[in-house]
Amino acid sequence: MGKIRVKNIRIHSNHGCLKEEMLIGSDYRVDLEITADLSLPSESDKLSETVDYVHLNNIVKEEMGIRSNLLEHVAKRIIDRIFKEIIEVTHVIVEVSKINPPIGGDVESVSVKLEYNR
Repeated sequence: MGKIRVKNIRIHSNHGCLKEEMLIGSDYRVDLEITADLSLPSESDKLSETVDYVHLNNIVKEEMGIRSNLLEHVAKRIIDRIFKEIIEVTHVIVEVSKINPPIGGDVESVSVKLEYNR
C-alpha cells in the first residue's frame, strides 16, 4: 500500500450559507490524501498503473465548482467521486478549508476533514 497526497489545491468558489458568500465567493484550500496499492507502478514506472494525481486534482476542482451550503457536503462529494472513478483507491482523507471566513473575527481559516474507507 502507499499514499498519494495533493496538498494546498487553491480554489475560489461560492460555498456557504450567507448571501454574500453565495454571490461574492471565498477562497478555499483543499488537501487530499488517498491510499492505494502502489507496488505495481513503483516497479513498472507506468502512469497507467497508478492513481493519476491530475485526475484527483480535476475531481477536486470540479466538485468545488458546484455550490454547497456546507463544507462537509462538498468534501463528501469529492470522496464519493474518487471512490466511483478510481477503483484502486481504498481510503480517502479530504480537508476543505475556507480562508478568511466571514465569522466576525480575525480567523485565518475554518476546515472540515472527512476520512472514509472503501
